[in-house]
Amino acid sequence: MNDSFSNLVNSKTPVLIDFSAEWCGPCKMLRPVLEQLKTSMGDSIRIIKIDVDNNRDLALKYNIRSVPTLMLFREGSLLWSGSGIKTSDYLENIINSHCSITSK
Repeated sequence: MNDSFSNLVNSKTPVLIDFSAEWCGPCKMLRPVLEQLKTSMGDSIRIIKIDVDNNRDLALKYNIRSVPTLMLFREGSLLWSGSGIKTSDYLENIINSHCSITSK
């Protein structure tokens, strides 16, 4: 997963990583928010869900201490991270402010 993760986050298209777990209630609540964000932003953003239980090395590498944790990457750089439930509008503003993107 580490090699494919590196390929994902090195993209010119911003990538929002959702570090989550199957047993996590708030992670399940975040799913429709991320779906709404993807609908709003279209192809200007990629949203990837990573299960921390199945990808422990990645979770350790990025010091994931709680789920859900969101991280925004572009061209290999970590631009923003935050834990907990966020709104679609909040995330869109974060992405736009760090990546100069306007939604579709």
